[in-house]
Amino acid sequence: MNKEMKVAVMEGIGKIGYINRKIQEPKNNEVLVKIEYVGICGSDLHYYEHGSIGNYVVEPPFVLGHEASGVVTKIGKDVDNLKIGDRVALEPGITCGKCEFCKTGRYNLCPDVVFFATPPIDGVFSEYTTHPSDLCFKLPENVSSINGALIEPLAVGFHAADQGGAKVGQKAIIFGAGCIGLMTLLALQSYGLNDITVVDILNNRLEQAKKLGATHVVNSLDKDYLDQFNEITQNKGYDIAFETAGTEITTRLSIQVLKKGSNLVCVGYSKNGEMILPMSLLLDKEITIKTVFRYRHVYPKAIEAVASGKINPSDVVTNIFEFDDIQNAMDKSVEDKANIVKSVIRIS
Repeated sequence: MNKEMKVAVMEGIGKIGYINRKIQEPKNNEVLVKIEYVGICGSDLHYYEHGSIGNYVVEPPFVLGHEASGVVTKIGKDVDNLKIGDRVALEPGITCGKCEFCKTGRYNLCPDVVFFATPPIDGVFSEYTTHPSDLCFKLPENVSSINGALIEPLAVGFHAADQGGAKVGQKAIIFGAGCIGLMTLLALQSYGLNDITVVDILNNRLEQAKKLGATHVVNSLDKDYLDQFNEITQNKGYDIAFETAGTEITTRLSIQVLKKGSNLVCVGYSKNGEMILPMSLLLDKEITIKTVFRYRHVYPKAIEAVASGKINPSDVVTNIFEFDDIQNAMDKSVEDKANIVKSVIRIS
């Protein structure tokens, strides 16, 4: 094996270059993975455009990318759950295992998590990476490697469905038909929900939602959009709402269209981190607000849902770019958000 690997690094805002780095040896509990596919996440684009997210500031050279799949090429001496040649999906967060959140199973809330592509931790826009074997989930033969990379955003959708207590028979509404909104749609479908409305302001995204199985799609720029919601629910309101766009107007609208005693799941981050909400209406309806931060304990069932044929997350992908073309991939994903819903990088 070549002792060096090619790595794409962010050299500054809006600029990607390539360097060679030494391929690391896996520790006793780790495996070495030859990366096959990496998805481009909204956080990658935000770092690329602005150089920071909140207190997380990029210090170039920095490696983006955290949605990855690949092939195990070397294993540490204590690894017994994987073998060389296994294809795996990588869960990107390494938690401490000692804090109250880890010990109570809410490890996604661990304050000391080390997460791919969250400064100062490098991501996986690279040919190889090492990772703990218990965070590398073996892919069944009938799950493609590109779907393996998409298990990460799909996990967000599953966690959102879990947070909302989604169940068969509910009428659900999803605000936002970007990647996470569509992944939430797929998660709800795998849970047996068959009356799902997707809302956006871009018709091409709504068309994709329809192709993925949305029962109804509504463009909220239509003058009669409220009438459409009432017709769909027979004036009863929705049982559960998922806000994935991260805007105040869609969050307020979520509250408006929900029936009393229902759940609102907030998934999208707002630009300034603050919103003004109709508290009187929330109280009158006794709506429960749940929020989503990444995911926990969902990779196995997300993989099983794909393996069973219930859902196919690669249908969300609109663009595939080669490893040598990451600069172009990032630029196009930033500039053409109306048409590019999800981009994936083919590393090898």
